[in-house]
Amino acid sequence: MDRLLTVDQVAELLGTTVRFPRRLIEERRITFVKVGRHVRIPERAIVAYIEANTVAPSARQLRSVA
Repeated sequence: MDRLLTVDQVAELLGTTVRFPRRLIEERRITFVKVGRHVRIPERAIVAYIEANTVAPSARQLRSVA
């Protein structure tokens, strides 16, 4: 069973305000669970969101300014 996180916990985990995970939920950009009138986010959904939005560094070298 996956741990279910509150919106506050997700915001803290992502280092954002509470508004950001609420917007992700509203725009249906992240999986969430309704528990009565409460909203919970599975921990695996946060991990998947982070992995999907991680940008790898470019392999190209920058020109040096000389």
